[in-house]
Amino acid sequence: MKTIGIVGGFTWLATLEYYRLINAGTAARLGGRHSARIVLESVDFEAHLRLHDREGWDGVAVEIAAIGRRLRDAGADFLLLTANTLHKVADPVEAAVGLPVLHIADATAAAVKARGLRRIGLLGTRWTMNEEFWRGRLAERHGIEVLIPEPPLAQAVDRLIYDELAAGRFEAPGKKLCLDAVARLTAAGAEGIALGCTELPLLIKPEDTPAPLFDTLELHARAAVDLALAADE
Repeated sequence: MKTIGIVGGFTWLATLEYYRLINAGTAARLGGRHSARIVLESVDFEAHLRLHDREGWDGVAVEIAAIGRRLRDAGADFLLLTANTLHKVADPVEAAVGLPVLHIADATAAAVKARGLRRIGLLGTRWTMNEEFWRGRLAERHGIEVLIPEPPLAQAVDRLIYDELAAGRFEAPGKKLCLDAVARLTAAGAEGIALGCTELPLLIKPEDTPAPLFDTLELHARAAVDLALAADE
């Protein structure tokens, strides 16, 4: 069994869910009293946001690479970044640490293709929705078109994520906002919706909408189990 190096705290709510799903998946696959081999370092998310404000993405890459090296030295075989947005620095972190980063967009793309879909909608932070590290990767590597909400709605979703979900507030108005975004993306031609923030699956559930939902956190955790157990089954 490979050891999973988890870069956590983005937020602790999502990290908790990763830990639960990875261990439950490992137990289901191996049986008995098995659990995953994990080394984890969790950040103070507020301090991380302040670092980003001061030093931008270059500072974030340095921060995450330093964590990655500590996890590598503690025995990690690959890295798991527990936020979609954090994958903006996945490539420089992988190069700096010398360990593979299991990319959340690839895990999502595999599930989308398994359903035979070629066009999905995406909800997430402004970075995830607007930049190429997520949308471009699906288009270039997987042939999947990604639609995002119109700017005012996208901005509202971004504010919801940072101001409410990251603070553990999962309330009815925020859920309504996201379901409206889902409906608009579906009307625009999206065949399914990627919940591209690891807190969104804590707010929106499959029973809330007829649109197929892709829980990027769950798919990422499942891919981590697959990779960790690849040589053991």
